[in-house]
Amino acid sequence: MTEAFEISGLPSEGGILIVVDHASSAIPDDIDLGIPPEYEQDHIAYDPGIAPIARLMTENMGYLAILSTASRLIVDLNRYPDEAAVIVESSDCVEIPGNHLSAEERQARLDRFFTPYHNRLGALIADLKPALVASLHSFSPTLRSAPQVERPWDIGVMYNQYKTAPRLAIQFLEEEGGLKVGDQLPYSGEDLNATMNRQCEAIGQPYIGVEVRQDLIREEAGQRRFAEILLRTCDKIRTALA
Repeated sequence: MTEAFEISGLPSEGGILIVVDHASSAIPDDIDLGIPPEYEQDHIAYDPGIAPIARLMTENMGYLAILSTASRLIVDLNRYPDEAAVIVESSDCVEIPGNHLSAEERQARLDRFFTPYHNRLGALIADLKPALVASLHSFSPTLRSAPQVERPWDIGVMYNQYKTAPRLAIQFLEEEGGLKVGDQLPYSGEDLNATMNRQCEAIGQPYIGVEVRQDLIREEAGQRRFAEILLRTCDKIRTALA
């Protein structure tokens, strides 16, 4: 484990690489975001439930994961480095005073967390040539900024221009039965897909983006359920792409 990322599982060429941009809610001791403590475990800080799913998946041969080790409030790894939202000053109605940074402070934050993570991810893809990259996230059923909007999907599949593996993922998830599957929901990968755009679309690497609803995976039983669902889905996609 480093300050920017951890690796779970054993590397294997041609396997499946799991990417978890928002795995951790950790805030380094030397950074004061100036927010009430309850928001440090809120959905604005990380993607609850998704890191345990990734770790469970990597207990299987052929699965490796890279997971962030700092809160998305420190730096949002699923953004572009020159994008304002890579270091948010407010998120879902919560102000983040400690993120009002000078240009120099902002660059130092990126150099410390963003760049090492993306460099390592790029190297893993180049070295292992995975059959599939699976970018895993979780989403909140409701937002403070839009409490009237329901987000009822159990799981969503995100993508941008590359559609082959995502279409397969939607098909295989629907075949699981009992799942409400969102196609480009709760939001579109055409709008928010920075990590996969940079690391996969840009080089023709097959990938899927997945969003699981947080209230379904806060407990171990739900995490195990969705780990098994995603293992079956990824294995079927790998076979179909071969």
